[in-house]
Amino acid sequence: MSTAILTGPPVAGSPLEADLRTLGFDVRTADDAASTAELLAAVPAQERVAVVDPRFVGHLHALRLALTDPRFPAAAVPGALTAQPAARAALARAVGRIPVGAGTAHLTDVLTDTLTESLDREEAGLHRVELGSLVATVALTPAQREDAREAVAAVDDEAVRLRTAVKSRDGFFTTYCISPYSRYLARWCARRGLTPNQVTTASLLTALIAAGCAATGTRGGFVAAGLLLLFSFVLDCTDGQLARYSLQYSTMGAWLDATFDRAKEYAYYAGLALGAARGGDDVWALALGAMVLQTCRHVVDFSFNEANHDATANTSPTAALSDKLDSVGWTVWVRRMIVLPIGERWAMIAVLTALTTPRIVFYALLVGCALAACYTTAGRVLRSLTRRARRTDRAAQALADLADSGPLAELIAAGARGRGRTGSYLAPAMAFLSAAVLLVWVIFQDDPASWLTVGVAACSALLAGAAVSRPLKGALDWLVPPFFRAGEYLAILVLAARADVPGALPAAYGLVAAVAYHHYDTVYRIRGGTGAPPRWLVRATGGHEGRILVVTVLAAALSPEGFTIALTALAVVLALLVLVESIRFWVSSQAPAVHDEGEPA
Repeated sequence: MSTAILTGPPVAGSPLEADLRTLGFDVRTADDAASTAELLAAVPAQERVAVVDPRFVGHLHALRLALTDPRFPAAAVPGALTAQPAARAALARAVGRIPVGAGTAHLTDVLTDTLTESLDREEAGLHRVELGSLVATVALTPAQREDAREAVAAVDDEAVRLRTAVKSRDGFFTTYCISPYSRYLARWCARRGLTPNQVTTASLLTALIAAGCAATGTRGGFVAAGLLLLFSFVLDCTDGQLARYSLQYSTMGAWLDATFDRAKEYAYYAGLALGAARGGDDVWALALGAMVLQTCRHVVDFSFNEANHDATANTSPTAALSDKLDSVGWTVWVRRMIVLPIGERWAMIAVLTALTTPRIVFYALLVGCALAACYTTAGRVLRSLTRRARRTDRAAQALADLADSGPLAELIAAGARGRGRTGSYLAPAMAFLSAAVLLVWVIFQDDPASWLTVGVAACSALLAGAAVSRPLKGALDWLVPPFFRAGEYLAILVLAARADVPGALPAAYGLVAAVAYHHYDTVYRIRGGTGAPPRWLVRATGGHEGRILVVTVLAAALSPEGFTIALTALAVVLALLVLVESIRFWVSSQAPAVHDEGEPA
């Protein structure tokens, strides 16, 4: 139970107390700042507390946004504010500073506004709610109260609540083909007490059933898989809309939403590959290639954003042109569709699954994602070259964490430290060479399963260590993590494909999926402000260069059949290691709530 303190002159016939109880607050009244301080002290420190002026007039949803959103330590609208445990001490200090005596009436006439200003000055994490068309005001006279009530009656706050449950920036397919009705599904779920986590889990289960249908390899199974995949995406949109509609944000929900999308998509790829195999068509290489391409696209997104979101002097002619194009309506939708976001991508996969074959699905997916990757990466490279941004130490650390360098690269980096110039193009050049040297060798060598390949992998590790030997603050240093991801994932793909034995590519698929999960987990920890996974985990997984060395040694030392078994065992061990640590972290009390209003492509 949370506590709301009504402090100020009482108003007869006001529905405010009933509204506060509807929102789950135990309502108490105070006459002045002193009695407010006494009531605050009596509320247990672990509870949320709200301070509301009895003369408040406004929409119930305005109060809901100000008083129940769990994402902010403190929040306020005119006439009402709330403080969670993290901001309770600041609120108590603000109330304690209210003077008494002659000449202080202006400070206590609207006590909530005085306290809001004090919390703002104290930098207590106060969030001022953007009301838009919603009304929230303190009516000091009967005339003001009547005007405010008329303003409230003129706006349907339920319609506003439904509209704002949908992301303000989304893809064309999601905006026009899903959200017009999924928001009502979200409201239906809210009225029946369902939580976003339950809807997220239902979306995952639906996608897994879709993957199972695809794995049957029959036309009926493919049609059912396509329909179920679309329904899974509807539920995927609904869970976020339900969270925004009912303000049910949570740490667990953030983690589930961040990881389940990838699990659903990659499980579906595996289902398509299994279905194709039943029909005599081996498309595991295509499935793994699609997963690698999609994951590398996300790494480009994450690295670029982390490198630039807090950079200073972060402007460029390219960015200005992009902003200008955003003012032309149709170009916004074209540019959003070009990048093949999740809605368009899943719709394409679902339709092609139902009407064609898994091989055609993967061909279309690879071509579409490759074109999208070229478009987005080229634009970001151009922006990086034309802007004169100064990257922060935090951004450099985030890129180093995303690089996922293991003990070997750390040792090499320590030996190379001090050479080269921070801010040059040396780091991305070394990272590119690290990946290119290994990939060219394993692709064009007649027999890549040899000890010579192990030597090439060691040389690749040397270049990788050199790439991260200086802080990653250069204009193109955000390319370092994507180069490392491409080198590692593609090397595993090629070595498994060149083994040319049944089971090698599925084993490689499982290994890359486990490693990719570790990399997504790293991203969302960084976004939450807690930094990368603990160094012991990174060292235990070997880092990208360590894993490549292990895989090349296994390929050289074992027969193709033994190599397949070893890849499977490695995938299982890595999956258990990263999943156990990830689950431990995300269900712990120190885990951040990451609420991503953007959408990885």
